[in-house]
Amino acid sequence: MSGTDGKVVAITGASSGIGEATALLLAERGARLVLGARRSERLADLVARIEKMGGEAVHIRTDVTRRNDLHALVALARERFGRLDVLVSNAGSGTISLLDDLRVEEWDQMVDVNIKGVLHGIGAALPVFRAQGSGHFITTASTAAFRIVPTMAVYAGTKFAVRAICEGLRQEAGDSLRVTTVSPGPVDTDFAEASSNPQVRAQITEARDQIAIPPDAIAQAIAFAIEQPGIVDVSEIVVRPTAQN
Repeated sequence: MSGTDGKVVAITGASSGIGEATALLLAERGARLVLGARRSERLADLVARIEKMGGEAVHIRTDVTRRNDLHALVALARERFGRLDVLVSNAGSGTISLLDDLRVEEWDQMVDVNIKGVLHGIGAALPVFRAQGSGHFITTASTAAFRIVPTMAVYAGTKFAVRAICEGLRQEAGDSLRVTTVSPGPVDTDFAEASSNPQVRAQITEARDQIAIPPDAIAQAIAFAIEQPGIVDVSEIVVRPTAQN
């Protein structure tokens, strides 16, 4: 199946930012959405907006650090729509800080969300895709997976890991599954608010206000990968502001 119309797409981190923009764009193009995030009230509002525009969507509270939540997300797709065609692993944590800050709990959170959350999605969806004989993993990484700068050592480490895991998955996927990694640069979201270091938070906010691109730019990249013919695997997309170094 090529194109977007009729495809069943599950999205984590769907309550705001890139996930929300992706849900709205794919709904416009005829996809049937299964939306997961921790903020259930925002998911309910998003589903209502999609239904108002004539689309189909359901939601379930999803914490990607909980393995069973990812299995429930995939199960909901199958129960409601009979299959799952695409899993967009978009949930992420960016508690950026200097290593000297020793915010060890925040390091743990980034590892749990950014790495284990992706693995939990693979563990839930891979058997379903194998049984169907088709499926598409799309994972949001970051340009931090290509270039490390001060304050982003742990965050970049998690995104390097995501790229490695997804490349390994692609090599093991065979000729029936597709694997895409989308790496955004600065995007106009609330990413900066996650940092508990006021100076770092201010720096990220300033950079965002100067050069960030809208979340829809990343949604367009995700849609592009989905819409390719089934024999075409767009394995990696980097989307950054033209002003980004």
